[in-house]
Amino acid sequence: MSKIALDESSGLYVDAESGRKFFLDEPDDLKADEKVTFLLNLHGGGSHGIWQHLYFPAQDYKNEYRLVVATPTSKTKEPMRRWVDEADDQWLRDIVEFVCDKYGKDRIKSFWLVGHSQGGMTSNRLLQSDYFASRVDGWLSLSGGRIGPAEIAPSFFEGSDRPMPAFAPDGPRPGRAVIPDCDISFIFSTGGLEIVKLPETSPWAEKYNAGHRVRLPDVVDTEKGQVTGETPGRGPSWGRAARPGTAEVYVYPNASGGRVIADVVRLDKGHTEGYEPKITEELIKMVVGAPGGKWMALAQAG
Repeated sequence: MSKIALDESSGLYVDAESGRKFFLDEPDDLKADEKVTFLLNLHGGGSHGIWQHLYFPAQDYKNEYRLVVATPTSKTKEPMRRWVDEADDQWLRDIVEFVCDKYGKDRIKSFWLVGHSQGGMTSNRLLQSDYFASRVDGWLSLSGGRIGPAEIAPSFFEGSDRPMPAFAPDGPRPGRAVIPDCDISFIFSTGGLEIVKLPETSPWAEKYNAGHRVRLPDVVDTEKGQVTGETPGRGPSWGRAARPGTAEVYVYPNASGGRVIADVVRLDKGHTEGYEPKITEELIKMVVGAPGGKWMALAQAG
Protein backbone atom coordinates (compact mmCIF):
# COMPACT_ATOMS: atom_id res chain seq x y z
CA MET A 1 0.00 0.00 0.00
CA SER A 2 1.34 3.44 -0.94
CA LYS A 3 2.32 5.81 1.85
CA ILE A 4 0.97 8.65 -0.33
CA ALA A 5 -2.75 9.39 -0.19
CA LEU A 6 -5.21 12.17 -0.99
CA ASP A 7 -5.98 14.60 1.83
CA GLU A 8 -9.64 15.43 1.16
CA SER A 9 -9.53 18.61 3.24
CA SER A 10 -6.75 20.26 1.22
CA GLY A 11 -7.09 18.47 -2.11
CA LEU A 12 -3.36 17.70 -2.00
CA TYR A 13 -1.63 14.33 -1.94
CA VAL A 14 0.35 13.75 1.26
CA ASP A 15 3.16 11.39 2.24
CA ALA A 16 2.06 9.84 5.54
CA GLU A 17 5.64 9.46 6.79
CA SER A 18 7.20 12.82 5.90
CA GLY A 19 4.11 15.01 5.66
CA ARG A 20 5.30 16.35 2.29
CA LYS A 21 2.53 17.38 -0.08
CA PHE A 22 2.03 17.89 -3.79
CA PHE A 23 -0.65 18.87 -6.26
CA LEU A 24 -1.86 16.09 -8.55
CA ASP A 25 -4.23 17.18 -11.29
CA GLU A 26 -5.95 14.80 -13.71
CA PRO A 27 -8.82 15.06 -16.22
CA ASP A 28 -12.18 15.39 -14.53
CA ASP A 29 -13.68 12.60 -16.65
CA LEU A 30 -10.68 10.27 -16.84
CA LYS A 31 -11.63 6.76 -17.93
CA ALA A 32 -10.16 3.68 -16.27
CA ASP A 33 -8.21 2.57 -19.36
CA GLU A 34 -7.42 5.98 -20.85
CA LYS A 35 -3.85 6.99 -21.72
CA VAL A 36 -2.44 10.24 -20.36
CA THR A 37 0.56 12.55 -20.65
CA PHE A 38 2.33 12.96 -17.30
CA LEU A 39 4.12 16.19 -16.35
CA LEU A 40 6.33 16.58 -13.27
CA ASN A 41 6.25 20.36 -12.78
CA LEU A 42 9.16 21.72 -10.66
CA HIS A 43 9.41 25.22 -9.19
CA GLY A 44 12.54 27.37 -9.17
CA GLY A 45 14.86 28.42 -6.37
CA GLY A 46 13.21 30.55 -3.70
CA SER A 47 9.78 29.40 -4.84
CA HIS A 48 7.34 26.59 -4.01
CA GLY A 49 4.73 24.32 -5.54
CA ILE A 50 1.81 26.71 -5.07
CA TRP A 51 3.61 29.40 -7.07
CA GLN A 52 4.65 26.94 -9.81
CA HIS A 53 1.07 25.68 -10.04
CA LEU A 54 0.09 29.21 -11.09
CA TYR A 55 3.29 30.23 -12.91
CA PHE A 56 2.97 27.41 -15.45
CA PRO A 57 -0.69 26.34 -15.08
CA ALA A 58 -0.60 23.17 -17.17
CA GLN A 59 -3.51 21.83 -15.13
CA ASP A 60 -5.79 24.39 -16.81
CA TYR A 61 -5.53 22.19 -19.92
CA LYS A 62 -5.81 18.80 -18.23
CA ASN A 63 -9.22 18.01 -19.75
CA GLU A 64 -8.55 19.07 -23.32
CA TYR A 65 -5.11 17.44 -23.57
CA ARG A 66 -5.57 14.55 -21.10
CA LEU A 67 -2.84 15.57 -18.70
CA VAL A 68 -1.76 14.31 -15.30
CA VAL A 69 0.31 17.03 -13.60
CA ALA A 70 2.25 16.60 -10.36
CA THR A 71 3.53 19.84 -8.77
CA PRO A 72 5.60 19.28 -5.60
CA THR A 73 7.64 21.53 -3.29
CA SER A 74 11.31 21.08 -2.44
CA LYS A 75 12.43 20.33 1.12
CA THR A 76 15.45 22.58 1.57
CA LYS A 77 14.58 26.14 2.71
CA GLU A 78 17.94 27.69 3.66
CA PRO A 79 19.61 29.80 2.41
CA MET A 80 16.78 29.65 -0.12
CA ARG A 81 14.19 27.03 -1.05
CA ARG A 82 15.66 24.85 -3.79
CA TRP A 83 15.88 21.29 -5.05
CA VAL A 84 18.82 19.40 -3.51
CA ASP A 85 19.72 15.89 -4.64
CA GLU A 86 20.02 14.14 -1.28
CA ALA A 87 16.92 15.87 0.10
CA ASP A 88 14.62 15.63 -2.88
CA ASP A 89 15.58 13.03 -5.48
CA GLN A 90 13.98 10.14 -3.61
CA TRP A 91 10.85 12.23 -3.02
CA LEU A 92 10.56 12.90 -6.74
CA ARG A 93 11.05 9.20 -7.49
CA ASP A 94 8.36 8.40 -4.91
CA ILE A 95 5.95 10.73 -6.71
CA VAL A 96 6.77 9.14 -10.06
CA GLU A 97 6.27 5.66 -8.64
CA PHE A 98 2.97 6.72 -7.08
CA VAL A 99 1.75 8.01 -10.43
CA CYS A 100 2.96 4.78 -12.06
CA ASP A 101 0.98 2.70 -9.56
CA LYS A 102 -2.10 4.92 -9.70
CA TYR A 103 -2.46 4.98 -13.49
CA GLY A 104 -0.31 2.07 -14.71
CA LYS A 105 2.81 2.18 -16.89
CA ASP A 106 0.84 1.14 -19.95
CA ARG A 107 -1.43 4.19 -19.64
CA ILE A 108 1.33 6.82 -19.52
CA LYS A 109 1.97 7.49 -23.18
CA SER A 110 4.50 10.23 -22.44
CA PHE A 111 6.37 11.56 -19.38
CA TRP A 112 7.86 15.06 -19.33
CA LEU A 113 9.98 16.93 -16.81
CA VAL A 114 8.93 20.59 -16.61
CA GLY A 115 11.07 22.97 -14.58
CA HIS A 116 11.42 26.70 -14.03
CA SER A 117 14.89 28.12 -13.32
CA GLN A 118 16.55 25.91 -10.69
CA GLY A 119 13.72 23.44 -11.27
CA GLY A 120 14.85 23.26 -14.89
CA MET A 121 18.44 22.77 -13.79
CA THR A 122 17.19 20.00 -11.49
CA SER A 123 15.36 18.41 -14.43
CA ASN A 124 18.63 18.49 -16.35
CA ARG A 125 20.44 16.87 -13.43
CA LEU A 126 17.78 14.18 -13.05
CA LEU A 127 18.28 13.24 -16.68
CA GLN A 128 21.83 12.22 -15.79
CA SER A 129 20.40 9.37 -13.67
CA ASP A 130 19.42 5.99 -15.10
CA TYR A 131 16.06 6.14 -13.35
CA PHE A 132 14.83 9.28 -15.08
CA ALA A 133 16.74 8.77 -18.34
CA SER A 134 14.91 5.48 -18.85
CA ARG A 135 11.48 7.01 -18.17
CA VAL A 136 11.46 10.61 -19.40
CA ASP A 137 10.31 11.31 -22.96
CA GLY A 138 10.80 15.06 -22.94
CA TRP A 139 12.06 18.07 -21.02
CA LEU A 140 10.38 21.49 -21.04
CA SER A 141 12.86 24.02 -19.65
CA LEU A 142 11.19 27.23 -18.47
CA SER A 143 14.22 29.51 -18.19
CA GLY A 144 15.97 26.51 -16.69
CA GLY A 145 18.92 26.11 -19.03
CA ARG A 146 19.19 25.39 -22.75
CA ILE A 147 20.92 22.48 -24.45
CA GLY A 148 23.23 24.74 -26.39
CA PRO A 149 23.61 27.75 -24.08
CA ALA A 150 21.61 30.96 -24.24
CA GLU A 151 23.75 33.65 -22.63
CA ILE A 152 22.15 35.19 -19.54
CA ALA A 153 21.79 38.99 -19.59
CA PRO A 154 24.48 40.70 -17.46
CA SER A 155 21.80 42.46 -15.40
CA PHE A 156 20.06 39.20 -14.46
CA PHE A 157 21.66 38.81 -11.00
CA GLU A 158 21.60 42.50 -10.04
CA GLY A 159 19.67 43.36 -6.90
CA SER A 160 19.45 39.83 -5.51
CA ASP A 161 19.55 39.59 -1.71
CA ARG A 162 19.93 35.81 -1.76
CA PRO A 163 23.28 34.07 -2.08
CA MET A 164 23.55 32.13 -5.30
CA PRO A 165 24.12 28.39 -4.87
CA ALA A 166 27.44 26.98 -5.95
CA PHE A 167 27.44 25.39 -9.39
CA ALA A 168 29.57 22.41 -10.35
CA PRO A 169 32.09 23.37 -13.08
CA ASP A 170 30.58 20.91 -15.54
CA GLY A 171 27.04 20.91 -14.15
CA PRO A 172 23.81 22.67 -15.12
CA ARG A 173 23.51 26.37 -14.38
CA PRO A 174 21.41 29.35 -15.53
CA GLY A 175 21.57 29.54 -19.31
CA ARG A 176 23.46 26.28 -19.78
CA ALA A 177 22.35 22.68 -19.60
CA VAL A 178 24.47 19.56 -19.58
CA ILE A 179 23.82 17.55 -22.73
CA PRO A 180 21.85 14.49 -21.57
CA ASP A 181 22.94 10.99 -22.52
CA CYS A 182 19.42 9.86 -23.39
CA ASP A 183 16.81 10.31 -26.11
CA ILE A 184 14.24 13.02 -25.39
CA SER A 185 12.34 15.85 -27.00
CA PHE A 186 13.43 19.27 -25.73
CA ILE A 187 11.64 22.62 -25.55
CA PHE A 188 13.36 25.72 -24.20
CA SER A 189 11.28 28.76 -23.23
CA THR A 190 12.71 32.02 -21.94
CA GLY A 191 11.95 35.68 -21.38
CA GLY A 192 13.52 37.88 -24.02
CA LEU A 193 14.88 40.27 -21.38
CA GLU A 194 16.77 37.60 -19.44
CA ILE A 195 19.04 36.48 -22.30
CA VAL A 196 21.44 38.33 -24.56
CA LYS A 197 20.34 36.57 -27.75
CA LEU A 198 18.75 33.28 -28.69
CA PRO A 199 21.21 31.13 -30.68
CA GLU A 200 20.10 30.21 -34.19
CA THR A 201 21.39 26.64 -33.92
CA SER A 202 20.87 23.77 -31.51
CA PRO A 203 23.24 20.88 -30.77
CA TRP A 204 20.18 18.85 -29.74
CA ALA A 205 18.63 19.44 -33.16
CA GLU A 206 21.92 18.43 -34.79
CA LYS A 207 21.93 15.20 -32.78
CA TYR A 208 18.63 14.20 -34.38
CA ASN A 209 19.47 15.53 -37.87
CA ALA A 210 16.71 18.13 -37.70
CA GLY A 211 16.38 20.86 -40.30
CA HIS A 212 17.31 24.51 -39.91
CA ARG A 213 15.10 26.29 -37.45
CA VAL A 214 11.75 27.60 -38.68
CA ARG A 215 9.87 30.47 -37.10
CA LEU A 216 6.20 29.74 -36.56
CA PRO A 217 3.51 32.42 -36.18
CA ASP A 218 3.87 34.46 -33.01
CA VAL A 219 1.59 33.58 -30.11
CA VAL A 220 -0.24 36.70 -28.94
CA ASP A 221 -1.85 36.75 -25.50
CA THR A 222 -4.35 39.42 -24.53
CA GLU A 223 -4.65 38.06 -20.97
CA LYS A 224 -1.94 38.17 -18.32
CA GLY A 225 -0.46 35.26 -16.42
CA GLN A 226 -1.60 34.27 -12.94
CA VAL A 227 1.46 35.36 -10.93
CA THR A 228 3.60 38.47 -11.06
CA GLY A 229 7.36 38.46 -11.49
CA GLU A 230 7.97 41.85 -9.94
CA THR A 231 10.45 41.79 -7.04
CA PRO A 232 11.61 44.93 -5.18
CA GLY A 233 15.15 45.84 -6.18
CA ARG A 234 15.28 43.46 -9.15
CA GLY A 235 15.33 44.75 -12.72
CA PRO A 236 13.25 43.85 -15.78
CA SER A 237 15.50 40.92 -16.71
CA TRP A 238 14.31 39.27 -13.48
CA GLY A 239 10.66 40.10 -14.08
CA ARG A 240 7.91 42.68 -13.84
CA ALA A 241 4.19 42.64 -13.14
CA ALA A 242 2.16 40.01 -14.99
CA ARG A 243 0.77 41.39 -18.26
CA PRO A 244 -0.27 40.26 -21.76
CA GLY A 245 2.47 39.53 -24.27
CA THR A 246 3.77 38.05 -27.48
CA ALA A 247 5.97 34.99 -27.84
CA GLU A 248 8.19 33.96 -30.76
CA VAL A 249 8.17 30.22 -31.49
CA TYR A 250 10.99 28.44 -33.34
CA VAL A 251 11.09 24.74 -34.21
CA TYR A 252 13.74 22.48 -35.69
CA PRO A 253 11.69 20.33 -38.09
CA ASN A 254 12.01 16.71 -39.16
CA ALA A 255 14.04 15.50 -36.19
CA SER A 256 14.62 11.76 -36.24
CA GLY A 257 12.00 9.77 -34.39
CA GLY A 258 9.58 12.68 -34.66
CA ARG A 259 11.12 14.36 -31.62
CA VAL A 260 10.06 17.91 -30.87
CA ILE A 261 12.91 20.42 -30.54
CA ALA A 262 11.88 24.04 -30.09
CA ASP A 263 12.81 27.43 -28.66
CA VAL A 264 10.27 29.98 -27.38
CA VAL A 265 11.05 33.61 -26.55
CA ARG A 266 8.50 35.63 -24.60
CA LEU A 267 9.16 39.16 -25.79
CA ASP A 268 9.63 41.95 -23.24
CA LYS A 269 9.43 39.43 -20.39
CA GLY A 270 11.97 38.51 -17.75
CA HIS A 271 12.57 35.40 -15.70
CA THR A 272 9.50 35.20 -13.48
CA GLU A 273 6.31 36.55 -15.09
CA GLY A 274 3.59 33.90 -15.05
CA TYR A 275 2.82 32.18 -18.34
CA GLU A 276 -0.17 33.56 -20.21
CA PRO A 277 -2.99 31.24 -21.38
CA LYS A 278 -2.22 30.96 -25.09
CA ILE A 279 1.52 30.40 -24.82
CA THR A 280 0.89 27.87 -22.03
CA GLU A 281 -1.46 25.99 -24.35
CA GLU A 282 1.01 26.22 -27.26
CA LEU A 283 3.70 24.61 -25.14
CA ILE A 284 1.27 21.91 -23.98
CA LYS A 285 0.33 21.17 -27.60
CA MET A 286 3.99 20.66 -28.47
CA VAL A 287 4.44 18.38 -25.45
CA VAL A 288 1.46 16.13 -26.22
CA GLY A 289 2.37 16.08 -29.92
CA ALA A 290 5.83 14.67 -29.23
CA PRO A 291 6.56 10.92 -29.28
CA GLY A 292 6.57 8.99 -26.02
CA GLY A 293 6.51 5.36 -25.11
CA LYS A 294 9.31 4.83 -22.57
CA TRP A 295 6.93 3.88 -19.77
CA MET A 296 4.95 1.61 -22.07
CA ALA A 297 8.20 -0.11 -23.03
CA LEU A 298 8.93 -0.61 -19.32
CA ALA A 299 5.47 -2.13 -18.90
CA GLN A 300 6.06 -4.55 -21.78
CA ALA A 301 9.44 -5.49 -20.35
CA GLY A 302 7.74 -6.38 -17.07
